[in-house]
Amino acid sequence: MSIKTVGVLAGTLWGITLCHGAAASTKVSGSIVGMVSDPSGMPQMGATVSLFNRFDRLLQRSLTSEKGTFGFDALPPGVYTVQVSLASYLPALKRNIVVQPGMQSLLNVSLATVFSSIQLVAVSPSESSLMSDEWKWVLRSSASTRPVLRLLPEYDRRTREQSSKGLFSSTSGVVKVSGGDSGSILNNEPDLGTAFALATSFLGENQLRFSGNFGYSAVSGLPTAAFRTSFRPELAGGDAPEVKLTMRQLSMPVRAGVAVLSGMPDSAPVLRTLSASFADQTRLTEAVRFEYGATLDSVSFLQHLNYVSPYGRITYDNGSGEVIQVSYASGAPPTDLLTQGVEGRREFQQDLNGLAAFPRVSLRDGRARVQRNQSWEVAYSRTIGSRTIGAAFYDETVSNAAVIMVGPVGFQGPDLLPDVFSNSWIVNVGDYGGMGYAVSFTQKLGEHLDGTVTFGSASVLTANGVPETGSPDELRAKIRASRRHSLTMRLAGALPKTGTQFSTSYQWADLAALTPQRVYLTQAVRENMGLNIQLRQPIPHFGGLPGRLEATADLRNLLEQGYVPLTVTGRRSYLMHTPRSLRGGLSFIF
Repeated sequence: MSIKTVGVLAGTLWGITLCHGAAASTKVSGSIVGMVSDPSGMPQMGATVSLFNRFDRLLQRSLTSEKGTFGFDALPPGVYTVQVSLASYLPALKRNIVVQPGMQSLLNVSLATVFSSIQLVAVSPSESSLMSDEWKWVLRSSASTRPVLRLLPEYDRRTREQSSKGLFSSTSGVVKVSGGDSGSILNNEPDLGTAFALATSFLGENQLRFSGNFGYSAVSGLPTAAFRTSFRPELAGGDAPEVKLTMRQLSMPVRAGVAVLSGMPDSAPVLRTLSASFADQTRLTEAVRFEYGATLDSVSFLQHLNYVSPYGRITYDNGSGEVIQVSYASGAPPTDLLTQGVEGRREFQQDLNGLAAFPRVSLRDGRARVQRNQSWEVAYSRTIGSRTIGAAFYDETVSNAAVIMVGPVGFQGPDLLPDVFSNSWIVNVGDYGGMGYAVSFTQKLGEHLDGTVTFGSASVLTANGVPETGSPDELRAKIRASRRHSLTMRLAGALPKTGTQFSTSYQWADLAALTPQRVYLTQAVRENMGLNIQLRQPIPHFGGLPGRLEATADLRNLLEQGYVPLTVTGRRSYLMHTPRSLRGGLSFIF
């Protein structure tokens, strides 16, 4: 064999090796493709398809083509969520879509006005085309899906991409009007009466949101409002820091005989807050993610108060259903970590919850004080088939704890701050702390129903003895921190035919103790005293509205449990932390 022949063979083998390596390199990622149609099988062009990672962080956004198809290529192996939305249809959401190296997940999206769905049709090796020949033959065999194969005029994708990169694009929002029982024991409502949130892409994929929440207090007779602006720049990889600026204003009612308000003009004192916050996250390893942020609050009420509330949470998720979380928070609880993703509207819910999170202000020695919490948490959860087991442990200290006191008509006293939403009062019960835990077990009872049982132990407040003079210092001296157990049962699910989503729970606890609601940063379990019911009902739209309507109902502590009786200066009063609340609303989502 000649030297020239050997060189040719070596070059050929080297070329084959390079081709094999290039082919192998294309198998390290996967893809998600699919098509969107209406109930009759007609393809839907221009539907917005959003891709989220396992932490509900938006990664990519795409528009369906003239054939109703979409695709996300070069995806790292992992678990993803896909949401599809289009005007005049309910959004469709599909979670736990597994992307494997060199594999292609094919989705079939059916949009409807009452119940939309996404089905995983097949997982096959990646191909150069969007659909395999087998899938095309399936489409040809179905009369309802034949229109998707029709030849349509050429569609200039570049025109759509250029339009989406304008000054403002991909605008969506929600407007909500709500109201509730105006009884004497309402407090800390989830909204003030009228709320809105608007999100848009600014100069590309930079996210800009503006939201507001305002209402009219029947007690003070003056308007109350809060507004927030959020901005998140476009960065490679999908994760980017977010900056928020929030302003709130509350007009406090003036009640005769209140010591702190004596000598003031007839105008009601005003509580104003200005908050600047940032939130970011980074991936330390493939399985470890770190979320962190801080809020700088400036509170103006009687005097100026400034404080910083940092927080952080580390999550370990190996993708096999095992999750470990460690968190720290100081000051006000971070609402960004408390909101769970709901049909891709997580950002809207974060903003609305943040606007309603007014600081818990009370009076002590004639000066305004703000309740501050400092907590450490460690949590573990494991999903095995249809079951999820979770456990969380926390260590918490609370300073200047503010609770609600309801007394008879004409009841008054020093260092009692009138509540803006009701005829009750806010009283400062001092500082307390303690440790606790919660163990939960969740079982899927069907495709659309989950059942959860939670057993926990937490710090509670009890009143020992009867205050003789009714002074705030004597009242605080009678309050003691102790430990109590609780058992909570919860059912949550949806009705496929009507699209109704519901959640109902009941907590058994010591009714003779004041049980503060524990807000965990490491798990979705929320422990609420007594009987609670939440409903979300989509309403079929009429007249071709470019959005959808949704009715909501939020009923908390319906049986009015967890009220601690207290006798102050011979008059019967009650301390409470979770008042009964009845509230309903109507939302327009576009």
